[in-house]
Amino acid sequence: MQEQSYISIVWRQFKKGRLAVASLAVVAALFVIAIFAPFIANDRPLVMRYKGGTYFPALHLSKDVRDIDFRALAGKNSDGIFMLFAPIPYGPNTYDLSRILDGPSREHLFGTDGEGRDVLAELIWGSRVSVSVGFVAVGIAVLIGIILGVIAGYYGGAADLVISRLIEVMMCFPTFFLILAVLAFIGPSIYNIMVVIGFTSWTGTARLVRGECLKYRSREFIVAAKVAGAKDRRIIFRHLLPNALSPVLVVATFGVASAILVEASLSFLGFGVPPTTASWGSVLSQAQDFMDVAWWLTLAPGFAIFLTVTAYNLLGEGLRDAIDPNLKT
Repeated sequence: MQEQSYISIVWRQFKKGRLAVASLAVVAALFVIAIFAPFIANDRPLVMRYKGGTYFPALHLSKDVRDIDFRALAGKNSDGIFMLFAPIPYGPNTYDLSRILDGPSREHLFGTDGEGRDVLAELIWGSRVSVSVGFVAVGIAVLIGIILGVIAGYYGGAADLVISRLIEVMMCFPTFFLILAVLAFIGPSIYNIMVVIGFTSWTGTARLVRGECLKYRSREFIVAAKVAGAKDRRIIFRHLLPNALSPVLVVATFGVASAILVEASLSFLGFGVPPTTASWGSVLSQAQDFMDVAWWLTLAPGFAIFLTVTAYNLLGEGLRDAIDPNLKT
């Protein structure tokens, strides 16, 4: 019988959880929507044939079509002009003052907001913000946590003492209010949000990696590598980290959900991305002024945030159960 690899064993265990598999499908769909947002919702044509030339305005506005009113030109049905629009022919900043606070309809499936913008288009483009903030912020946090955790767990002594105290100090600060305080000084932007969330969320990863390194550094294969004269760098990257990083994947999955929720909260409070950038939190923030007359402004972004955070949490639980079935409740 052929021996199975560790990844195949984990995948077989993971597939047993229907909620985890469904959550993986939701996360994958969110990735696809975020990547292909310009092709799904855009007020510019995907392909355009104009005056003998072929253009792709959705991706690049060349000087020959930069000043064209595409909708007015499309309504003329002129000969020699061909335009193919996205399935949702509205961008996140397409304003229509004649359709302010329109309810859900065939033209606007999720209605419009207080400035006449299509809510579904805003949600589709807002997924790019959520995915970017979630993965970049968690990537920064995981990188910092792994570096500090390995130093503390492998070397021990004074390094472990200093890093452990630093972790405890960071955990004493309320993370969300620390992020608000930092953004108040450096200003809100998507890049600042990514960096601040990343630099304030590494403590959990550092503690986990430190514990795993403490557990493995006295194992026979690590001791044998030291006796054989292997350098610390080789021991850490070839023997220690491959065995210690499995639980980090689970923590990172939960961290993405947390980062998305933090970004939505910051945008809701006005400390997130600029007003010209579509975000789930900013759409939800507008709903405060129209609670009685525009219920869809609350329901659509609220459900998007709920579905995404829930999917990442269920995905994290599925990975945890697959990596270590003993933890399964």
